[in-house]
Amino acid sequence: MTEPDRLISADKRGEDFDATLRPQTLDDFTGQAAARANLKVFIEAAKARGEALDHVLFVGPPGLGKTTLAQ
Repeated sequence: MTEPDRLISADKRGEDFDATLRPQTLDDFTGQAAARANLKVFIEAAKARGEALDHVLFVGPPGLGKTTLAQ
């Protein structure tokens, strides 16, 4: 008797599906215009100083894109 094809495999996939759906730049991000504008200023200021970005805390209910924006 032959073994049926497995739906789950231990083989690593080439790309993480979640990562392909996430915006890669702030301009790709949809919504939260004020948060994006503020974050862009913070990032540009840190680059101008030649330092790392200061700590930023995103607060809000689930589903607003906090994790996506942080990445």
